[in-house]
Amino acid sequence: MRKFLVVLDDSRECLNAMRFAAMRASHTGGGVAILSVIPPDEFNHWIGVGAVMREEARERIHAHFEVFAKWMRDKQGIDPELVIREGQPVDEIMAQVHDDPEIGVLVLGAGTDKKGPGPLVTQLSRSAGALPIPMTIVPGDLSKEKLEAIT
Repeated sequence: MRKFLVVLDDSRECLNAMRFAAMRASHTGGGVAILSVIPPDEFNHWIGVGAVMREEARERIHAHFEVFAKWMRDKQGIDPELVIREGQPVDEIMAQVHDDPEIGVLVLGAGTDKKGPGPLVTQLSRSAGALPIPMTIVPGDLSKEKLEAIT
């Protein structure tokens, strides 16, 4: 089964990327893998404090994931899988693409502010030639109706 890999983070554009991935998976008989990356610089404290912070980050990720997973199950009939990795986001996205041969498309949301499309889109666009799969960039300001029409 082909899976759409989508990144779960705190950005607003993440929502449209999730919607797009779920709708495309539903319409094509695919699946969705949701990747969340915990950056290492969050845990540069004492060992005990770092472990507590890491666990809190995982709990936040699971809670955030469940909101998207419930919508995907209820509205699209898709049961997504959650993958949590620790490291630099771009490195971990690339590693996940290489580690999971079922991933067929990387889906990213593009920011809509004047700063540009966002750090992940910017960095991954530079290394798109090294990706063994296509990358879909979903505009962050697309309406639900427009997303439904194009998926």
